[in-house]
Amino acid sequence: MHRRIIILRNTVSIMFLLLLIRLFYLQIIAGDRLSRAASMQRMVTSVIYKPRGDIVDRNLIPLTNRTTKWYMVLQPVALEGRDEEIMRICDILGLNYNNVRREMEVKKEPLIFETDEQRKNKVLELGIQGVSAINSLERYNINTVAKHVLGYLNKIDLVGEAGIEKFYEGALKLAGGSSISAVTDARNNLVQGIGYRLQSPEETEKKLNVRLTLDYHIQKIVEKVMDDAKVTGAVVVEDVYTGDILAIASKPDFDPNNVQNYLKSSNNELFNRAVAAYNIGSIFKIIVAAAAMENNIPFPDEYFCEGYIDVSGIKISCSNPDGHGLVDSTRAFAYSCNPYFIKLGLNVGYRNLVNMADTFGLGKPTGVVEQGVYEASGNIPPENSYYSFGDIANISIGQGDILVTPLQAADIVATIANGGIKNRINIVDSIVDDEGNKIREIRRKEGRRIISKETSDKIRELMEAVTTDFGTGFIVRLDKYGGAGGKTGSAETGQIIDGEKVTHAWFAGYFPKVNPKYSMAVFVENGKYGGRAAAPIFARIAQEIMEKGL
Repeated sequence: MHRRIIILRNTVSIMFLLLLIRLFYLQIIAGDRLSRAASMQRMVTSVIYKPRGDIVDRNLIPLTNRTTKWYMVLQPVALEGRDEEIMRICDILGLNYNNVRREMEVKKEPLIFETDEQRKNKVLELGIQGVSAINSLERYNINTVAKHVLGYLNKIDLVGEAGIEKFYEGALKLAGGSSISAVTDARNNLVQGIGYRLQSPEETEKKLNVRLTLDYHIQKIVEKVMDDAKVTGAVVVEDVYTGDILAIASKPDFDPNNVQNYLKSSNNELFNRAVAAYNIGSIFKIIVAAAAMENNIPFPDEYFCEGYIDVSGIKISCSNPDGHGLVDSTRAFAYSCNPYFIKLGLNVGYRNLVNMADTFGLGKPTGVVEQGVYEASGNIPPENSYYSFGDIANISIGQGDILVTPLQAADIVATIANGGIKNRINIVDSIVDDEGNKIREIRRKEGRRIISKETSDKIRELMEAVTTDFGTGFIVRLDKYGGAGGKTGSAETGQIIDGEKVTHAWFAGYFPKVNPKYSMAVFVENGKYGGRAAAPIFARIAQEIMEKGL
């Protein structure tokens, strides 16, 4: 027994001594040479996926990174001399064989090709060594909604280039990423035994997401209806009680993955019409009515519309060239009678009209620009500018210098539907973590009364008459869904294209009639008539929202 212990002890001692000799050799004798050899190795890396925080809707439904994207990875060294197999791979992936073969001859790093799941599976079924598949999340695709709000990334360095992506770059950006690397020596030969390495994102940073006020389901409805109608224009849906923007869409839109294709397009796909300023036409009669009531200026009880009104020797036509005959305030509003409201506007006066427009927030940003969405201010004439009766007549029917964005139009209606209380408009709620916990509040809560409830209630009666059988917006009755109130608009721009006057079509309203929940503005570029071009879009969107119980 004693002899066995001695043998075991000597054996362990010899092994330990050999280990020390090996360490001495590696560290002292061969250290410099090994260090030089290590330094001659290099890692050639191809980035596959760069992590980034999500942009989500009010219910934390992702608006970005919704679909899986597949990549095929071809290892040049492993596929060397296997031309027939490379040709089969190229055939499935739809690649040019000669180009791929040429790349393999000059490169050691893996070749990465984006593909779809079906082609990926076909290639893997071949069972070819040196071929693998990697998946990541696709930031955008053709079905992405709210593109003008989200913006897009710079394709070179994958940082935010526009919209929410750009404004909240600091919160969304993450370090690291998924990549595949080839380890080569100084002669650019693949190091045997090390070869290719797949590197996953490091979890060193906490992922942050930007939470919007948008509702994914309402946004989808809005965009589908607009696509089906094939319109050029915009739609904005606002929460009457909170001022939150639930949907905002501009058509035509664009592919965020190929923005360069639209830079010189005549269709202006990159232009966000929802926050651009346009002539608003008869929607402005809501402001005229509010100015009259708040300044105790009575509506004419009876007015005979003969199809025009003479203002300082200038005849201004009505929407009905044959005239509406004898009308009161309700029918004048429902018919959108220009002479009646010009008469009322002249009685209200220039300054009262301009002041009321300013009170409703026209001529200035709504505030979404502070949350990352560029917006035009629109325009109202300055209070102290020179004016004539003709200027007042134009203002009273929303023509001339009056410019309003669809976003502002939706907010005018929301204020009326909210009993005269104007809310602060929000489109971004907060910065949240992956569990939805709020990291930073963005949304600003602010509501103030700008007109009396009596005034707003009276205007609601006028707006609901518009959707009756005799109103210009009769198509928006929506009796089955609780009814609606609104106002049509046909805004002359003074432009002429192909010999025809450019006239924008509007419909701005709220629904349902009792305890209104949503306001909506529909704008159709050169749609001619609000009741024909914009009102049907409003009706269908409202109907789908109510049917789905949103």
